[in-house]
Amino acid sequence: MIVLMLSVFTVSMGYGIILPLLPYLIERLLGATVGAAQVSSATGLLTGLYTLSLFLFAAVWGHLSDRFGRRVILLIGLIGFSATTLTFAFVENLSGLYAERFLSGMFAAAVTPVALATIGDLAATEAIRARRLTFVSLAGISGFLLGPMLGVFLTRGTANWIAAASATGSPAIPFAATATLSLLVALGVFFTVTGAQPVDAARKHRQAISKPSTWLVPKLLAISFIVSTGIGVFEVGLALRGKQELGLTQYQIASMFMLCSAVMFIVQAIVFSPWTKPETTRWFIAPALAVMAVGLFLVPRASNFTLMLFVIGTVAASAGILSPIITYWISSKAAKAQGAELGKQTAAASLGTAIGSAAGGLLFSVAWLPSASFLLVTALTALGMLLSLSLPKILVTQKLGASSDKVAPAALTPSSIPTHETTI
Repeated sequence: MIVLMLSVFTVSMGYGIILPLLPYLIERLLGATVGAAQVSSATGLLTGLYTLSLFLFAAVWGHLSDRFGRRVILLIGLIGFSATTLTFAFVENLSGLYAERFLSGMFAAAVTPVALATIGDLAATEAIRARRLTFVSLAGISGFLLGPMLGVFLTRGTANWIAAASATGSPAIPFAATATLSLLVALGVFFTVTGAQPVDAARKHRQAISKPSTWLVPKLLAISFIVSTGIGVFEVGLALRGKQELGLTQYQIASMFMLCSAVMFIVQAIVFSPWTKPETTRWFIAPALAVMAVGLFLVPRASNFTLMLFVIGTVAASAGILSPIITYWISSKAAKAQGAELGKQTAAASLGTAIGSAAGGLLFSVAWLPSASFLLVTALTALGMLLSLSLPKILVTQKLGASSDKVAPAALTPSSIPTHETTI
């Protein structure tokens, strides 16, 4: 569990490091005379390209992990992510940035869905599945929480003694640190993650009793796409609006991202605590989408840093609830194809983030329709809320009743139930 959590933490931190720095790096590469519209467009496209790469490769890596085992795919992802992240520190042109973002996303796509699939393999009960998936999700949020501030702090702090640094500093140190951590985690994966695929006893037991509705997983994937589209618009819009409209510093922009991650961390810990039954989470989907729609609508209307923090908390809380809930239910219905199904979920989320990021950058400076990207994603989120209204009934009719958290003793193996599980 520690190694899997560190794997997701590392790729999330590598992604988070770049977000507050990206507009400033683009300005440095294109020159001081570059226009604000060009910076916002490049910011959105670069962020979107990374998540588009996740979309293209997540399901492929997940399927390969089902066939060849989790360990080899995790190793490929972590080692490749390390190499591309280190390369980013030395790229000196915009074309190189686009290539690096695509390759980095390709290797990152092999980490998160496969780590989640490994959890799905080993979960003996639904309660354990929910908590462990949440642990991995919290690890990802922690990486994103640390990434933005770490990137700004190390970049600015090393500006005085790195010869090639400009006024905004050099990203070499934070990216080299991330690349090193990725290699160390890969070493941990080699020694701790089994090369064989475990038998998912709890899933096999339930499959004999309940078969998911044909439209259930597609609905969950559609909602995952919608939530991620909102997050993509939100992240890019946050960085651009903070810099160009509110005149915030890099530290203030980074602090907004940190607040977003901290709120997500807290709400996920509460929703998937031992005192909340996993099956009750189906009731949170529609209300969380409604709150998210309201928050996204208010983001461009927050006129100062304090109001921005309040709106950020609203969006982060709703998104923080939705992401692990969707992941849990998809894993719960995935049977032995954990890698493929969770790869599809990562792909849907990544496509949403890619479209949202690109839209957030390209539509940010549209004069004839202010806040165009936020208006569009608000309408999309409201549509998602309507789509989710039938989910509680569908999910409860598809679950295994009282058996969802129990499994016959004969189906359990010592390797699937750690001795410290009761404490967790």
